[in-house]
Parts: sequence; C-alpha cells; structure tokens
Amino acid sequence: MKEEDHLKHIQDAINGLPEDFNILEEQIDIELQIAYFEMAREMRAESMDRSTIAEVKTALYHPDIELEEKKRLLVQLAAIDDVEAFRIIEAFHKQADDEIKNWSVLALQESRMVIQSSLLGEQQVFISTGLGGKGQNIRYFVAMMHAEAKTPFNETQRKLVESEFRFFLSESEGELEEITFDDHFVTAVFLFPLKQNLHATFKSFIDECNQYGNFLSEDVIITNVKKLDVDEIKEFIKKAKNGRK
Repeated sequence: MKEEDHLKHIQDAINGLPEDFNILEEQIDIELQIAYFEMAREMRAESMDRSTIAEVKTALYHPDIELEEKKRLLVQLAAIDDVEAFRIIEAFHKQADDEIKNWSVLALQESRMVIQSSLLGEQQVFISTGLGGKGQNIRYFVAMMHAEAKTPFNETQRKLVESEFRFFLSESEGELEEITFDDHFVTAVFLFPLKQNLHATFKSFIDECNQYGNFLSEDVIITNVKKLDVDEIKEFIKKAKNGRK
C-alpha cells in the first residue's frame, strides 16, 4: 500500500508539469549532475559581469587554468542571459576533453534554459536523469525475472517477451532500444513518455505475457539512474527479499 501511494505521488507530480519541458538527452552520471547543480547553487551570488565574458573565453582554453576552475567558469557563464555566453560554452563543449565533456553538456543545457526563460517570459522546466532521454521521453533500464527462481527463459518465452514489450511500448509512444536475455533475467533499455503511466503499462504487459504460462515474475526492477549489471541485479533482489522478512 505504501509503495502504491509513493507511485501515486510521483505520478501526481509528473502530471503537474507544464506541457513544454526539457529533458537532458545525454547519459551523465547522476553524481556528476548533483555536483554541477550544487556548485551552480553555491555560485549564484557570484554573478559574472558581461564585460568579462571575453576574458573567461580566453581562460577556458588556457593550459595553465586548472580543471576545477574551468568548471567554475562554465557554471558562471551558464547563468548569464546572453547568447554570446551560450556560444562560448557551445564551442568549448565541441572540443572539450572527456574529463570535462559532460560538465560542459550541463552548462550548455542550463545556458539554453536561461535564455529561453528570458525570451519566453516564463520559467523553463528541466528534467535530468542518469540515463537521459529523447524528446519528452525518459530512458529507463528494466530487469525482469523468470517466475521460477533461477530458471532460464526458453526460446518461445523470449520471443513472446520481446514482441509484447515492443507492442506495449509502441502503444504508449515509447521505444525499445535494446533487450538482452542473460541467465534467468531479461534486461532492456527503453524510452517512455514521462507523462504516461509506466506502472500501468508494465502491469498490462506482464499480465499479457502470463496468459501463456505464468512464467514472468511480477517483481521488476526499473531505474532511470543507470544500467545495472547481473551482480547488481542479484544484490538488489537479495536486499529486497531481506527487507520483506
């Protein structure tokens, strides 16, 4: 009951979003995102003067400027309502090293939002997850298990799961990106509209599959934080079972 209430609160919050919102498309580690937004919040008082934009541009490319300082400069640039600042971040991002590439993605997205908010006269909504998204769809990772513990899916069951999953996703304007059968698990990465009811779609999908032998467990792991490997899935299941005792 508590879990259903939690899901309802999440769905209510999602339903309260405006019609137009922005989703971060890139897959960026959630810890890095937290670090970026914490720095952005801390530095809001350190507003950058537009007259210093040219100096900042030079500093971003200077070999003697340390990585942490470049991160701070990008955060400061992103807060400026100025197309020139956006273009500087955009150019830097295109040639950025791997160690700062994802940071520049977040700065670019924030700069875009600041400018859009100013032009449209209303606050823009920005949604980011570890797995990113596409358009107004969020990317999810799911792990499903065979109803009989440690039993592998046979060929017929594999074909059924994949075909039904594709069908139910397409009916909801979602998209299956990849699916893998490994041992007694099936894992998949898929896109799903943020405002659609994911819980209801999965229930219908599992019910449909189980008309052909009740082989698919109703317990699933769904996350938009990162892809899980088999060991992480097993550890999650173990913790969930211990929590029920």
